[in-house]
Amino acid sequence: MATAGVASSASINALRIRPCFQPSSKPKSLLSFSISTPSFLLLRSSSQSTSLSHPPSLLFHRSSDLRTKAAAAAAPMASSSLPYERELAVAKKAASLAARLCQTVQKALLQSDVQSKSDKSPVTVADYGSQALVSFVLEKELQSFSLVAEEDSGDLRKDESQETLKRITKLVNETISSDGGYNISPLSVEDVLTAIDRGQSEGGPHGRHWVLDPIDGTKGFLRGDQYAIALALLHEGRVVLGVLACPNLPLASIGCPHQPSLQNEVGCLFSARIGAGTDMQLLDGSSAPTKVYVTAIENPSEASFFESFEAAHSMHDLSSSIAKKLGVQAPPVRIDSQAKYGALSRGDGAIYLRFPHKGYREKIWDHAAGCIVVTEAGGVVTDAAGNPLDFSKGKYLDLEKGIIVTNQKLMPVLLNAVQDAVREQSQAASTL
Repeated sequence: MATAGVASSASINALRIRPCFQPSSKPKSLLSFSISTPSFLLLRSSSQSTSLSHPPSLLFHRSSDLRTKAAAAAAPMASSSLPYERELAVAKKAASLAARLCQTVQKALLQSDVQSKSDKSPVTVADYGSQALVSFVLEKELQSFSLVAEEDSGDLRKDESQETLKRITKLVNETISSDGGYNISPLSVEDVLTAIDRGQSEGGPHGRHWVLDPIDGTKGFLRGDQYAIALALLHEGRVVLGVLACPNLPLASIGCPHQPSLQNEVGCLFSARIGAGTDMQLLDGSSAPTKVYVTAIENPSEASFFESFEAAHSMHDLSSSIAKKLGVQAPPVRIDSQAKYGALSRGDGAIYLRFPHKGYREKIWDHAAGCIVVTEAGGVVTDAAGNPLDFSKGKYLDLEKGIIVTNQKLMPVLLNAVQDAVREQSQAASTL
């Protein structure tokens, strides 16, 4: 097993994910199919695939004023003819601000011995603080909105949680003040509680609904490894934009450790808007956004796959069976959170497999942002039966067994392997 996290550079260097793209190489277009393709595969235009001839890392242009430009891009914009452009800028601003608070909390966490998610633990403070900040930005920029989010203020209103609430309020105000973008009086504890409770929408098939996971990957957060602030927008039940703020994900590809200029750059912001592709930039705003694309690998034996770090989150034995059927040689890369979606969108790996244990229901905030980040980069996201994920049914996803993510070339053969492995697992269970 291989892992990827903020404190695992040695294991990252040892990973055999994929060869680094060379500037002179140009992979085949994602549009060329050699086998029958299921009807759900939505093809992207060939013009959106041509930039694959250069690695994403080579497309970053640095200058002294990039931070200013990035900040300006995240500021409220005038009405635009491009659909969801202003909303995407707002989402990037909200996720980046929430990530700043989370980084502050995690830095303090790593100097402590907290090991569990209890009411007063740092991850609880970061969870609530992140949600409050995202809600605050949406309210300031959009005024009226619907937000489907993971947390509510119920526990924070209890007498025993008042010290935690004061700490959250202090952190939220310090983060807003450090940003300098909002000239307001400090928020009260009641303001923070109200902001958190704006996230109680049920979502659904009509209208617009923002979807937030304030900290996806809480166990990774506690270990000092990968986590993500994941924010997406649904319109009439369809994901139309998504942002993943991944504070501990290296800018350099996990599969390409030999990029000295980028090796120490950590913290990525992925953003995607329907029909506009996927961008990646440094989370601190010091690099310009650049387009990223999923890998063009066609041979399953050359592929590598991501899966959840925690065995409690996904059935690793089923993933292993699928990998054997595909002839995958590389070990699985186990990463917390939707950072997996971000890494896959830029070609770090070829496959992401997630098979929750029986009885678990996937929530829309665990996949909405990651799904569009991958699909706009040229990938495909389905359940184990090959059905697209349906985010229109409220807070939960109704899935057939699990979630699989890959590029368009590998999806048909991956689906066959998944369905064979699932069938064998069911037959074996029925004989017990």
